[in-house]
Amino acid sequence: MPTIVVEVMPKAELLDPQGKAVAGVLGRLGKSRFTSVRLGKRFELTIDGPVDEAVLAEVRELADSVLSNAVIEDVVGIHVVGADSTVGASA
Repeated sequence: MPTIVVEVMPKAELLDPQGKAVAGVLGRLGKSRFTSVRLGKRFELTIDGPVDEAVLAEVRELADSVLSNAVIEDVVGIHVVGADSTVGASA
């Protein structure tokens, strides 16, 4: 069964307190090479049957209306993992 992965990130212009906290920990661990961290969300939607353009259109709609908050987040990626997919996708 194929899985459709939806990736959501906070809008670039917004503060990311969780990312800032992780970046601080990395600095305290001596990992100063990493200067910035942003945390997002990943959704995995498993589907019974092949993935076609109609399924991807439905997932795009769900990503915009349910899986993300358009005021503070961007859908940055939608892609298909696994067998039975007939198309690929991106945000």
